[in-house]
Amino acid sequence: MSLLFTDFASWQAHCAQTGEPLHQPVLDYEIEQKGRTEVEIWAGLQRAYDVMRDAVHTGLTENMTSRSGMINNGAKKIAASPVTVLSPEFKQLVTRALGAKEVNSCMGRVVAAPTAGASGILPGVLVTLQDLHKLEDRTILEGLLVAAGIALIIEQNASLAGAVGGCQAETGSAAAMGSGAIVYCLGGSVEQTFAAVAITIQCMLGLVCDPVAGLVEVPCVVRNASAAAIAFSSAQIAIAGVDPVIPVDECVAALGEVGQSMETRYKETALGGLANTPRGRQIEQRVLVQDINILPDEAAE
Repeated sequence: MSLLFTDFASWQAHCAQTGEPLHQPVLDYEIEQKGRTEVEIWAGLQRAYDVMRDAVHTGLTENMTSRSGMINNGAKKIAASPVTVLSPEFKQLVTRALGAKEVNSCMGRVVAAPTAGASGILPGVLVTLQDLHKLEDRTILEGLLVAAGIALIIEQNASLAGAVGGCQAETGSAAAMGSGAIVYCLGGSVEQTFAAVAITIQCMLGLVCDPVAGLVEVPCVVRNASAAAIAFSSAQIAIAGVDPVIPVDECVAALGEVGQSMETRYKETALGGLANTPRGRQIEQRVLVQDINILPDEAAE
């Protein structure tokens, strides 16, 4: 089984035929691919989720100032803001996703799920989901397996990389993984789980990757927070039984088609979008000079 499934229809058909829950074939795939026991796979998932929780905690408790200065403790500022437009739970979701991504921008330890640039989304989503619904770790780990299966299918038929498909492929895929995991962990049906993925992709379709100064900081960090919010809203829409109309596999195909047609300057090259604004170029020059100044003096050596 070199590949798990090539599409969501095959995954759904397999589970309908075997009666297995969605996470089981992904678990079997992990056992086969890694040559490890089931116990070892569950332990690895637990370690990954522990790192996610640690990233959320670190982002909200430690100094999160990046070398460029563009990231400066945003999560803690939101958490401490005396004025709020959000419910306490929504505010927690935003701060957690943003904080975990700030850990990545400040060279901390994260789980790249599916990428480092989107590494705040699943931690923010899953930690908040667990808190809201008092779920056991095992349920969250099953959700991680479902998220992994979602990512594998998107990777085969579109992309998970901003350099290939823009930010829609990176934060969009992470949000789709999170949304599907939410519905699955709350006991949603296969149809509802995949509807959540479809709705999330529809919401994220077309988002460009335009990192200022080529750094995965601006607008990447705030997009992690927004993507986490979209994951939750899409899950709510899907679990209520709202039809996404366009099937999930067709949504993934659209993601790939848009990514292929997107101009190169909008795919992680820092040549367009926010990276190409006057302010963005000023920051780029400052960062480049900063990098040059820290290079060792070969003559002195």
